[in-house]
Amino acid sequence: MLTARTEVAGAPLAGKIYIVGGVLADGETGRVEEYDVAANTWRPRAPLPRELHHAAAAIAAGRLYVVGGFAGPQWTPLNTLFEYDPAADRWRSRAPMPTARGALTVAVVDGRLYALGGEASGQSLGANEMYDPTQDAWVRRAPMPTARNHLGAVTVDGQIYTFAGRVRSSNVAVTEIYDPRADAWRSAAPIPTPRSGYGAAAVGGRIFVMGGEIGRPGTYPENEEFNSRANTWTARAPMRTPRHGLAVVAVDDRIYAISGGPEPGFAFSRANEVYVPE
Repeated sequence: MLTARTEVAGAPLAGKIYIVGGVLADGETGRVEEYDVAANTWRPRAPLPRELHHAAAAIAAGRLYVVGGFAGPQWTPLNTLFEYDPAADRWRSRAPMPTARGALTVAVVDGRLYALGGEASGQSLGANEMYDPTQDAWVRRAPMPTARNHLGAVTVDGQIYTFAGRVRSSNVAVTEIYDPRADAWRSAAPIPTPRSGYGAAAVGGRIFVMGGEIGRPGTYPENEEFNSRANTWTARAPMRTPRHGLAVVAVDDRIYAISGGPEPGFAFSRANEVYVPE
């Protein structure tokens, strides 16, 4: 990356990866950097409307959405929703999220965003709120069974898979799956390595969970694959540079692990490493 950061958000769109926000060595940032996968090059893009960190990012209908996060020295939880038009290189604000929170995750099913979990005022949240871009409106949905923060979410076959995360200062091992059509949750095989602040992405229906922190002197190198059909976990090649607060993004059957802290707490990196599943 062009700048070393941690606690970023990222998402892929049309062969590009967008990394937004986060924390620099001198404080929070609204910087946006675009990575061209084919050219292996970076360039800066229009910054976010405000500086923030611990936000979530996703793509719907050709737009990049950045949801929630923290801001300011008090880590004020945000309910902001920003939409980015890559052709115009322009941001605009959309309807605010009902529950202000940071350290959340977001997934997309049928063009709708589902903002899940997070933290506000030191409390872990189980909030599940759906945003419809066509209506610019939010609707509350069935909350997560396990309220937690610093988690990730991946969509496979119309189902949203969430893994691990943090409750207070401890990691949890849960795997919980949300069916948007039924508005219902169910449990699955727990993750072998409980962690928080990790990244997750899917390639061809295979889900990979990478990195993380809390509970060890260092960050987590583990890369574990969840088979949604068999409900099983398999250890895969560990990360070359263990990190937390990173973005993990899949493009063309490869997974990019970008930015994040190589040490627990506030550490920073420009790392961009790619994992090729067998």
